[in-house]
Amino acid sequence: MSQTTTATTPATGDPSPAVPATPDVTFTNVVGGQEVPSVSGRTTPVVDPSTGRVYAHAPLSDGQDVDRAYAAASEAFATWGRTTPAERQLALLRLADALEERAEEFVATESRDTGKPLHLTRTDEVPPCVDQLRFFAGAARVLEGRSAGEYLAGHTSWVRREPVGVVGQVTPWNYPLMMAIWKIAPALAAGNTVVLKPSDTTPASTVLLARVAAEVLPAGVLNVVCGDRDTGRALVAHPRPDMVAITGSVRAGAQVAEAASAQVKRVHLELGGKAPVVVFDDCDVAAAAEGIAGAGLYNAGQDCTAATRVLVHERVRADFTAALAEAARAQRTGAPDDEGVAFGPVNNETQLGRVTGFLDRLPDHAEVLTGGHRQGDVGYFVQPTVVGGLRQDDEAVQEEIFGPVLTVQGFTDEDEALRLANGVRYGLSSSVWTRDHSRALRVSRALDFGVVWINTHIPFVAEMPHGGFKQSGYGKDLSMYGFEDYTRVKHVMSAFEG
Repeated sequence: MSQTTTATTPATGDPSPAVPATPDVTFTNVVGGQEVPSVSGRTTPVVDPSTGRVYAHAPLSDGQDVDRAYAAASEAFATWGRTTPAERQLALLRLADALEERAEEFVATESRDTGKPLHLTRTDEVPPCVDQLRFFAGAARVLEGRSAGEYLAGHTSWVRREPVGVVGQVTPWNYPLMMAIWKIAPALAAGNTVVLKPSDTTPASTVLLARVAAEVLPAGVLNVVCGDRDTGRALVAHPRPDMVAITGSVRAGAQVAEAASAQVKRVHLELGGKAPVVVFDDCDVAAAAEGIAGAGLYNAGQDCTAATRVLVHERVRADFTAALAEAARAQRTGAPDDEGVAFGPVNNETQLGRVTGFLDRLPDHAEVLTGGHRQGDVGYFVQPTVVGGLRQDDEAVQEEIFGPVLTVQGFTDEDEALRLANGVRYGLSSSVWTRDHSRALRVSRALDFGVVWINTHIPFVAEMPHGGFKQSGYGKDLSMYGFEDYTRVKHVMSAFEG
């Protein structure tokens, strides 16, 4: 279906020429193993953030589509929930193999949808997705629990780990493919079936994943329904799912938790972050600045774990800040096919306005050390930016910007560093940079965040958990902890004679 849509140019607000979507780029939902349009036939435009122009359309699903997807997932659960761990392992391994074999297709799809550099998507995103699928495939066969025993005379007790059931999931636009893998892999490995809604701005790689999954998984095990926020609300409020999981903003997470509470559904929330990066005066200033700039600007800073809130000891503050600004200036942004760029555009027009709004509202005492503006007038590019002179209660320190903006504050001692680091509503990730091993251990214990890195920031491995405290949500992604989140525990007791 071809459709003509008028885009808005963010720089001026003036309409750009009507841009027809390529006729053969129209995504579908994937329900019960079949590619289907929305019941209403309505679609929503999908914009290439590198150009700001519509390049495709996706279904704008409503309650009827959600009903259909949950019906398919419910039917599939009757069988999939009773498969053996070995059967689920084999199915997920086949999905991982298929993703690996079609890696270049996924790279191109993800890059077009998000504006990410092709070379980084190829090396940093698709291979970990394959690895994470394979990890959870193996995890399906090694669930642990208490041994059976006679805890009451004449009775034997044991514990069963069972799938929760049908799971509704919502994923964000910053890592569309990877966040889909983080959600579906543990859920499917545990024996659940899934209805997943990707972001309306980045549906492409998730739809492709569902199409590939339809070739190796039973029909209805994984269903993908595209749409907007209203679609997501319908997905969460629907009476069928036994559990809902979301990666998104604090506001979205709170809305999901409230909607799910009406039916006492289980909820898994991975929400925003405002990671403190605590730099002590004994660190290697140049190496720390380079590492932190890379971890703060990667993916245009659109990462809830991004190293964007830097706290540096006053003794090295001037030298470190200068080195950080220089390292940030070296991180170029540009088109996906430019192998010299470190990051692409922010994802959409709304996000561009959010990031530039933070910069426009900086207080008078703030000092923009590099960047600070939109780059060009085509696409949604923002210059790599470092802002100094900020105070703890400033908006740019307290709120998640989700763009290529790093802020710098000073501290005089360890107690002040921890007070500033913990003084936000978020609790997802953090890092400490020091050569003092004892200090690193003390600070990592005191940081009120679900992930703490020491002398690095942002690497993940499938075997270790990712998840936050406070308003960053609850539940874990990755690792066996993430796997167990998609199971329920049943106690079985049997009486016996003798």
